[in-house]
Amino acid sequence: MEELAIYLHENYFYALPQVAVKAGVAFVFALIVLMVFVSPFAGILSFLERRIAARIQDRVGPNRVGPQGLLQFLADGIKSLLKEDLIPRDADKVLFVMAPYLVFLGMFTSFVVLPFSSQLIVADLNVGLLYLFATSAITAVGLVMAGWGSGSKWSMLGGMRSAAQVISYEIPVGLSALTVILMSGTLSMQALIGAQGAYPWEWYLFNNPFTLIAFFILLTSLIAEGNRAPFDLPEAESELVSGYNTEYSGMRFLFFFFAEWANLYVIAAVVTVLFLGGWQIPLGLAEWTSSYGSWLTNLLQLLIFQLKCMVLIFLIIQLRWTVPRVRIDQLMNICWKYLVPIAFVCVLGVAGWMILLPEGVPALTYAMTAVGAIIVVYYFYRIYWHIKISRAELKLSPFV
Repeated sequence: MEELAIYLHENYFYALPQVAVKAGVAFVFALIVLMVFVSPFAGILSFLERRIAARIQDRVGPNRVGPQGLLQFLADGIKSLLKEDLIPRDADKVLFVMAPYLVFLGMFTSFVVLPFSSQLIVADLNVGLLYLFATSAITAVGLVMAGWGSGSKWSMLGGMRSAAQVISYEIPVGLSALTVILMSGTLSMQALIGAQGAYPWEWYLFNNPFTLIAFFILLTSLIAEGNRAPFDLPEAESELVSGYNTEYSGMRFLFFFFAEWANLYVIAAVVTVLFLGGWQIPLGLAEWTSSYGSWLTNLLQLLIFQLKCMVLIFLIIQLRWTVPRVRIDQLMNICWKYLVPIAFVCVLGVAGWMILLPEGVPALTYAMTAVGAIIVVYYFYRIYWHIKISRAELKLSPFV
């Protein structure tokens, strides 16, 4: 992106300051990412989540607007735009208005360093992972502002819960990511992928037992940090009406859920980059696609990256509609009494593993990969089996 800005400055916009040209290019790139990828993906993801939830609860889900209800998210967005934008009388107007945009900004800026392929990335920063963790913290500021600025006790409690939850779970997130940083020696997202291979036994997930544990710690902590069930205590409707967003209406209310659904992809992408090999494709396939041009290679890398992300997203959605919500004291206990100590052990274990076994243990890696493959296959088989049984029961039902 910087090279493009310099080229435009030297050839077309030489009368403008280079800073202005770079700012304009960055704005155009941000608009493209927002309109072409983030907005449609968040909307389609909301449709998928509602259909998956309906399947789990033996319902149909949205099926009226568009084919199979696919355009339901557009109808909901238009409805939110037409709703009246209300601001409570006792609210802090500045904080109340700015909060949803800060939450959205914390999610949206994360896409800057996400590597969709070897070339499809906005900015390959050498501190990309650090940047990602820093920008995601903006979301916590927005949630606290929403709770405090609403002038409601329910919203304030939700905002305070969010602050405690995000700050607490940042620690196991950082420690579990540190295991991968120690092994790769870099914070660049592209370099982290480059340090892994295309095959499962070449991923950091199965490199050693400590990285396998760190994977589950990272996934759990990111789900909690993203306020997803069973860790959605900041908006627990059974306790806080609707939590930090109770007083919001119209498009501002939608921005919170827009950020939540798009953040699902960010969670899956981070886990994919750190532990699942990112966009890596098998060497033979890479050589074959490169003979047709780099565009085909990047397209295949993009498809592989999206496939890995979608599997993780499906798992996170299924967890939301399967596991009951924990209490706030259980939420903090899980973090401080279990995840943080275990994450520290994983960091020390990886450091010791690198010193004592620098070449690794290939037999152990292959064994963990085989066990993981069996678990994944059985997992999808059970899903298929439940869908088959539910369809059979539906045909036998006298009410159909």
